[in-house]
Amino acid sequence: MIDVYNKALNSSLKINRILGKIEGTKPGPTVIFFGGIHGNETSGVFALKDALAGINNTYVSGTIYGIAGSLTALKAHKRYIEDDLNRLWTKQQIQNIISKAHVNEDEAELVELNTILNEILEKHKPPFYFVDLHTTSSKTLPFITINDALINRKFSEQFPVPIVLGIEEYLNGPLLSYINQLGYVSLGFESGQHDDFVAITNSIAFVYLTLVYSGVLKQEAVINFSKYYEQLKQQSNNTKQVFEVVYLHKIQKNERFKMLNGFKSFETIKKGTLLAISNTKEIESRYNGNIFMPLYQQKGAEGFFIIKPIKPFFLKLSTVLRRIKTDSFLAFLPGISWANKNEGILQVDLKVARYFAKPLFHLLGYRNRQITRTHIRLNNRERVAKTKIYRKAPWY
Repeated sequence: MIDVYNKALNSSLKINRILGKIEGTKPGPTVIFFGGIHGNETSGVFALKDALAGINNTYVSGTIYGIAGSLTALKAHKRYIEDDLNRLWTKQQIQNIISKAHVNEDEAELVELNTILNEILEKHKPPFYFVDLHTTSSKTLPFITINDALINRKFSEQFPVPIVLGIEEYLNGPLLSYINQLGYVSLGFESGQHDDFVAITNSIAFVYLTLVYSGVLKQEAVINFSKYYEQLKQQSNNTKQVFEVVYLHKIQKNERFKMLNGFKSFETIKKGTLLAISNTKEIESRYNGNIFMPLYQQKGAEGFFIIKPIKPFFLKLSTVLRRIKTDSFLAFLPGISWANKNEGILQVDLKVARYFAKPLFHLLGYRNRQITRTHIRLNNRERVAKTKIYRKAPWY
């Protein structure tokens, strides 16, 4: 069935950047959905066109946007043309691209999306919610990925799907990491495998649940709300755990990488399990854990991730420690100083870094290491999170 959609996409169907915009009759949140940031992930585009077409604005409190990502890559049904659009979103890269006299097709997409993003933030009032719809090259349960801020955790916990934390520590330049640095709730939803029809229906369900949980729609305004909830619950095999990324096999330039067939995201693996072949060398798992997003497509720089479940005790502990801003004391320790306190960036001397356990920094909300020759930089999402604007939300 999805082949019919994709043929239409590549031939007669014209995709506009704004897939839909609904302004409600009452004030409320602003919810922005993205679909097709990767051009071979078309399910989110179809889901947004379907879901938004069925919403009557008289029931809407606030504003809803559906935005198409890479129009060029969508037409070509490719992940990207020259540069991965979902790896360009850092402040420095955005400034560099905007200042260029000539940009490639993927950079041009970023410029236009960035302009729309800024216009939305200027025109509309908070609270803002950003959702990026994706699919994976492997079989998978539907799941949420978030940058590890408490507002992201609390909002995501409402959905009956697993949550994966910490991916921002391994990826540089995702759109949602950039938005999270601006302080807003932002989450990615991976609805299923590319070109699987259920990936569209899962995304439709997620869109409607997001609109209800954010307060844009009342639950009674969504006729099939319970059906959508049960669909995601069943598709995720009643898995509602929180996981953390512990490893990424990053594919190097000129590396010939091939994932062994048959792995599915969230599948349990043991240390020593043969996972892939790299330049004729066998790659075995370094951990007991769960395989996550194994790569079964030509384009992509992430071969596979390994994740592990987080015990509820540590999630609760991290919440308490962050709310009392325990990290304020870190800068008094030797070898640790603020690189930018307002943005929550710590600078840690490499000579002393080995004495501080990584899980300690994670408990306090520090991730996304940027290693220089002498120091490690750690970013904290809590210090930039605009928590106050969400405190009146029903989920907070």
